[in-house]
Amino acid sequence: MKNENKLTIPQWAISDRPREKFLTKGKSSLTDAELIAILLRNGSADESALDLAKRLLALNQNSLNLLAEKSTGELTEIPGIGTVKAITIQTAFELGQRRRAEKVTKQRKISSSADILELMQGKLADLKHEEFWAIYLNQGAALLRMENIGKGGLTSTTVDVRLIMKRAIELSATAIVLCHNHPSGELKPSQQDIQLTHQIKKAADMLNISLLDHIIIHNDNCYSFLEDGIL
Repeated sequence: MKNENKLTIPQWAISDRPREKFLTKGKSSLTDAELIAILLRNGSADESALDLAKRLLALNQNSLNLLAEKSTGELTEIPGIGTVKAITIQTAFELGQRRRAEKVTKQRKISSSADILELMQGKLADLKHEEFWAIYLNQGAALLRMENIGKGGLTSTTVDVRLIMKRAIELSATAIVLCHNHPSGELKPSQQDIQLTHQIKKAADMLNISLLDHIIIHNDNCYSFLEDGIL
């Protein structure tokens, strides 16, 4: 039954409307729900855009990371979220991830696992399958290229060590950083991960190329082989 007493956003005090609040108080003053309400633009006859945004967050444990992982199909299963709203939400997250990656790319130098996380999070964090990437650097640790070396299932992927070395030679790279994701959320490397890393390191050493690190990513967290003393 329609709630006749429920105010829509245009009926609120101007200071409480998300868009007006954005203009008068700045974007940092808005809550996550208010920012999402601006993306949604409207709710329904029974629910304002802000109420819909709050419900959307509540269904995802009030976590933007969990919300970002949702597919178009999963979002449209939520009452009030149609295809256009779902695509708008996903577009906002994708732009944010690309901005982070662009910042590191322009910076060019890779000096820590945090740099790799910023560079690769947008490509790997929300995937439901594993992907393995090689990041090629020059003598000054500047980024030359990053390439997807393999795709797999939920728990593993197939990697051709020869292909990694071939590209390193073609790019005149002097160092490599490996990176892959764990969709399961378990950041610790598997025995297969460790064996593969040692195999790639052995091949790289023969070509006088440094394997600097191997990073495992899930959401906004990462595991570093180097920092954990495995590499």
